Amino acid sequence: MTSNIKPPIQKNSWFNRFLSAVEFLGNLLPHPVTLFAMLCLFIIVFSGVADFFGLSAVDPRPVGSPSRAPDGVIHVVSLMSAEGLQRIFQGLVTNFTNFAPLGTVLVALLGVSVAEHSGMLSAALRGMVMGASKRLVTFTVVFAAILSNTASELGYVVLIPLAAMIFHSLGRHPLAGLAAAFAGVSGGYSANLFLGTIDPLLSGITTAAAQLIDPTYEVGPEANWFFMIASTFLIAGLGTIITEKVVEPRLGKYDESEASEKVETNIEHLSALEVKGLKWAGVSILAIASLLALTIIPENGILRHPETGAIAGSPFLKGIVVMIFIVFAIPGFVYGKVVGTMKRDTDVINAMSKSMGSLSLYIVLVFFAAQFVAFFKWTNLGTILAINGAELLQALHMTGPEVFVLFILMCAFINLCLGSASAQWAATAPIFVPMLMLIGYAPETIQAAYRIGDSVTNLITPMMSYFGLILAVATKYKKDMGIGTLIATMLPYSITFLIGWIALFYIWVFAFGLPVGPESPTFYTP
Repeated sequence: MTSNIKPPIQKNSWFNRFLSAVEFLGNLLPHPVTLFAMLCLFIIVFSGVADFFGLSAVDPRPVGSPSRAPDGVIHVVSLMSAEGLQRIFQGLVTNFTNFAPLGTVLVALLGVSVAEHSGMLSAALRGMVMGASKRLVTFTVVFAAILSNTASELGYVVLIPLAAMIFHSLGRHPLAGLAAAFAGVSGGYSANLFLGTIDPLLSGITTAAAQLIDPTYEVGPEANWFFMIASTFLIAGLGTIITEKVVEPRLGKYDESEASEKVETNIEHLSALEVKGLKWAGVSILAIASLLALTIIPENGILRHPETGAIAGSPFLKGIVVMIFIVFAIPGFVYGKVVGTMKRDTDVINAMSKSMGSLSLYIVLVFFAAQFVAFFKWTNLGTILAINGAELLQALHMTGPEVFVLFILMCAFINLCLGSASAQWAATAPIFVPMLMLIGYAPETIQAAYRIGDSVTNLITPMMSYFGLILAVATKYKKDMGIGTLIATMLPYSITFLIGWIALFYIWVFAFGLPVGPESPTFYTP
């Protein structure tokens, strides 16, 4: 019997050479923690050199603006001086404790951890995917994979292996199911109907970067919510089309002899108790939503702005992280109580403790990232580079919307070698957020553009932290599956998502003039 599966990529092909180059460059990079430690040292040394040569920039802010020097010039502040070293020693702890993303992510994750460890999120995803009709299985898999991003690794650990099993049980190629789920979880990382732990993390970094230009500027976790919702349906639709029209036909009919081991085809359906738990969790969500509506819909709602009565700048938007905590924690506990996974308060506490324990590496990373951001701010290097960069863009007449194409492509390329969303944004936001603000774009819009580039190349970089896990699952169904083969399978998604998402960004923001989130401006007046 003739196989429809295409032969593996030739070693001397241009694509294989490209992948080898990406892997080589990625392997040259140190661990993100080490990278930020090195960047901190670089900033200290470079600030001394820049101060010696008198690096400066004319402050574009009007006279009388807060923090504007009397001479209207921004000078480099050396951290190699006695005063600089004293400031480093005195600020090391507060840089860490005052780093905005740290507290917000920890609080949000406390709620998500209850929903995850009770089994509610896993059951909800299984019920969504396994309850779909055969015609909608692909769309449902991609859609559910996108939603799974609210619970970090849940999509990678649960949904991707499950999708491969579901496709296999339906007589379809299991790797097509794996690819569809991988595309949603990783390629659609910045799309979702709900706010998750990544939103306060990125908004905190964006706020710190924006305050290099405007010390009073704040970016909330909900800053990209509207655009995220629209992106969810775009990515789900594109992922479905690529799976059914490109990836699955290319894979051909699955040959059981290709498996490295006997693969499981029996899928555990939701039990009656799990269904009951999900129903009661749904009731609790409706109750929370009703109570929340009473606080923000009436003109005198207690979570509206106390002075203006508007939702903009209200305690509701400023405290959106608290809502993430409540919306996940309470339904998660209700579900656990019904199914028996959470019987006492200690079960909730243990769930939260386990999630906090898994964040040890994140906390170490944040410590060094916080120092880098603080040093960059103290030295004025970020502001000076941003001003000079903005002047260069203006000289090249690149101040229109087309500048975002280059920005997104640059973020996508950097993501090939530095897979962590928070690490990449912490390193690049202090330069590009102020730079694009100075040519007239709001931080919320800049962050939305960054999230496109950060997502689309997750699928094709071995530097993505879960890439090895995906490859391990894939080899169960195809024993000779290699890195190049997996990347070649995911490349059509990456290219299509990039083109489609950029198109949506321009249509949404510039053609229709829609905000990327609640009360999120598109433009900024320096």
